[in-house]
Amino acid sequence: IASLAALSAPMIMGQVKKAARTEAISNAKQIGLAMFQFEQDFGSYPGASTVGMLPDNADIIGGTEDSNAYFRQLMQAGIAPSEEMFYAKAAGTIKPNGNIEKEEAIAAKECGFGYITDKTEGMSTSGNPSRVLVVSPLSEAGGFEFDAGPFDGFAVLLKIDQSVSALRINKDPETDLGPVKIGEDELDEAKFWGAIDPQMNAPEK
Repeated sequence: IASLAALSAPMIMGQVKKAARTEAISNAKQIGLAMFQFEQDFGSYPGASTVGMLPDNADIIGGTEDSNAYFRQLMQAGIAPSEEMFYAKAAGTIKPNGNIEKEEAIAAKECGFGYITDKTEGMSTSGNPSRVLVVSPLSEAGGFEFDAGPFDGFAVLLKIDQSVSALRINKDPETDLGPVKIGEDELDEAKFWGAIDPQMNAPEK
């Protein structure tokens, strides 16, 4: 029995991680739709300039401190109906508790996605449609580095053109350990960013 359990454990864990990846893909698609509507209403995706355009909603306060704060702008604008879509089963995250009063909406650990801005300003659909907008799961090392663990070696990327893909993360060819990155074809600065100064806004931990 112990031998059978040992053999089946990796398979079960693989299915759990695949389910987490599928959930992240679904949520990323919802974020993409909300982002598109936000741009239609405010001229760009959430950024420093859009904070002052938002309706005065005392129950939710959106800002620019981290991806949670940027995503709260979608809720303050009345576009995102709940905080559920911002969850992804990345390391250290917890399921949203439904409390959406002020900064408690998408509180620390309730967000599993990083959000990319042009410095502190939101990008828009007028740019390269291949630019990456929202990603998961990020490594604790920061920047554009990813954690290969939660989604069984994959990262989920939402692009400006609304496409969502799960791409295999390229591990360090020498050590096969530590933080890992998506391949150059997806996040190469010269090819995709142009005049954009990409800033990765990680979730609040």
